[in-house]
Amino acid sequence: MKAGKYGTGGDFLYGVNGARVTSDAFCPKGGGIAALVGLMDLKNRNSAHGVAAPLWLTPLPSGDKGVPIHRLACPAILPARKFREARRRMTVSEQTLANAIRALSMDAVQAANSGHPGMPMGMADVATVLFREYLKFDPAQPKWADRDRFILSAGHGSMLIYSLLHLTGYARPTMEDIRNFRQLGSPCAGHPENFELEGVETTTGPLGQGLAMAVGMAVAERHLNATFGDGIVDHRTWVVAGDGCLMEGINHEAIGLAGHLVLGRLIVLWDDNKITIDGAVSLSSSEDIPARYAATGWHVVSCDGHDPADIRRAITAAIADPRPSLVQCATKIGYGAPNKAGTSGVHGSALGDAEVAAAREFLGWDAAPFVIPDDVAAEWKKAGERGATARTAWETLLASHAQKDEFLRRMAGELPADDGTAGHIAALIASPQKIATRKASEIALEAINAAVPETLGGSADLTGSNNTKTKTTGPLSKDDYSGRYLYYGIREFGMSAAMNGMALHGGVIPYGGTFLVFSDYCRAAIRLSALQKARVVYVMTHDSIGLGEDGPTHQPVEHVMSLRMVPNVDVYRPADAVETAECWALALADVDGPAVLALTRQNLPQLRTEASADNLCARGAYRLRAAKAARKVVLLATGSEVEIAVQTADLLEEQGIGADIVSMPSWSHFDAQDDGYRSGLLPDDALKASIEAGVTFGWERYTGRDGLRFGIDSFGASAPAEVLYDHFGLTAGKIAPQIIAALKG
Repeated sequence: MKAGKYGTGGDFLYGVNGARVTSDAFCPKGGGIAALVGLMDLKNRNSAHGVAAPLWLTPLPSGDKGVPIHRLACPAILPARKFREARRRMTVSEQTLANAIRALSMDAVQAANSGHPGMPMGMADVATVLFREYLKFDPAQPKWADRDRFILSAGHGSMLIYSLLHLTGYARPTMEDIRNFRQLGSPCAGHPENFELEGVETTTGPLGQGLAMAVGMAVAERHLNATFGDGIVDHRTWVVAGDGCLMEGINHEAIGLAGHLVLGRLIVLWDDNKITIDGAVSLSSSEDIPARYAATGWHVVSCDGHDPADIRRAITAAIADPRPSLVQCATKIGYGAPNKAGTSGVHGSALGDAEVAAAREFLGWDAAPFVIPDDVAAEWKKAGERGATARTAWETLLASHAQKDEFLRRMAGELPADDGTAGHIAALIASPQKIATRKASEIALEAINAAVPETLGGSADLTGSNNTKTKTTGPLSKDDYSGRYLYYGIREFGMSAAMNGMALHGGVIPYGGTFLVFSDYCRAAIRLSALQKARVVYVMTHDSIGLGEDGPTHQPVEHVMSLRMVPNVDVYRPADAVETAECWALALADVDGPAVLALTRQNLPQLRTEASADNLCARGAYRLRAAKAARKVVLLATGSEVEIAVQTADLLEEQGIGADIVSMPSWSHFDAQDDGYRSGLLPDDALKASIEAGVTFGWERYTGRDGLRFGIDSFGASAPAEVLYDHFGLTAGKIAPQIIAALKG
């Protein structure tokens, strides 16, 4: 070898302070080397192979920055793999820890030949800093009430959270689970599901909703903090969101609400990689996103998403600011994939075997697929163990807290022994009322909110129409987070998603109101309520043509039926004040899913005037009145049309035709009953006729093909309610003759 500042020997080139490396080998300590002072990651900038170069220094004259090659005295040249093993024994760099996420992500997606490797590879550095230094969590107690909430709003990058949960020590996913990514039976679903894994706070994937749910979580945290104090509730909500999350319309609704409420414990880490599935973001968007956030009252800070020190600086600034924060993380999608990084080709498909191999070379990752070196695993495990001290200290505080039992009750989702509905129903029986069911809901809520302090209500700018505010629920605002009523503004979708976040956070039972026709704006969030088993109550008023003159734009005809079609959604359409109270009791008691209360604008008579030991609505349907003459027909009706069924039965009975009246406030509850109960209400030997001011589609499951179905299979019209009911044939005088004709035929 030739002596000098840099020395070459065959294909090998060694140097110090930015030297190039052109080999997969290095010169180990030996010979006359006096001291090892550090390592240098060249990150492939000047290396054909991306090899990390060691700095082996011997005492040199002052100012000499090089190592004369003759003083290296290398007895052997070792493969890079051996060097990396030696390096890991000395220290595990942040880059290596982040590369563990990248390796698991690309391996899992490659094994499944399906998925999105780009986002987790691009955000691995940000996630490493967050989970190792800032996020408050404890995998040993994943339901710790005062943990930070982490939401992967960009749910397509699910391998990011699966990798983090595995590396930090959660019981699952196991490595076998990750090997079976996107396969039947694995908890590592294509998008994160909150019911599959501890540590997955929300189901995400529909872009934008994760961030919007995080707003609800941040609201719940501040509300419970105001109720129970800093010692018991004092945590943050963190979000990883992509460009798509920030483009979706719900983002506008969510960040406006968060800025207005000054939710300073909400921090969004924006994966600003400038790529969507179609290609560059610039193909479809040129807006100034930081300016948009700043305009809504957010603090905005940017960082290099691949520089841990800069990431720390930005996160620290976000924590220090009293406003909600957007941290703009400039990243390269698919970082580490030398040929596909920074392109849409790494967004939504496997890298391919060749690119995975090239990425391993680029990153200096020699471990086999689905293998994490012991020292890397140990360092990640330390990150998971970091929160145990804080958690045990919190448990000590809680043990002596004056409101311990109440806090635990609320977080467990257990209702008080008395939810207020029983006494309210008794009062209705004693003094019947002819009122709209929206008003009946308000009166029921007066009793419920006084008895159940965890309810947190609101409306999308229709408080006076939805009747959702009660005397005991003052406004929740930036000046008073203890309030129990949120003015959501005209943000139906944002409201619904925020309520999902509140319910999933725990400690509150959210309910929110709008017109039933605007459930279309809420639909995507309602579906996630059902999928996530979120205890949310949707108060949907003005439920039919009965709202009158506002016309077909505001008159729902298909909405009740379409909501009934969503799995795990209990749709209630009560007929009077008593049924409304019973349906509220059922909605509150259901911890495994949402409820929709479809309520009238028009007044209805109280049909239930006798006390019952049971909640009759719990059966979904029940015989309101039995036939007086020999039964020939069963009239099935819901909501405001139960009154019409009663009037129709009276006309039939006058003709000697016996008619049972069955009120059916909940299809889902009725379908859950045993065959004996259902066939007893709907016997084969009787004509069955349904009456509902909506589409008739679906009623044939109860009436049979030979039954009758009275409803509206068109859009409504603008006119007073009574005129519309007559126009669409929904009156006793028009229904009874058709039933008589069917019986004769």
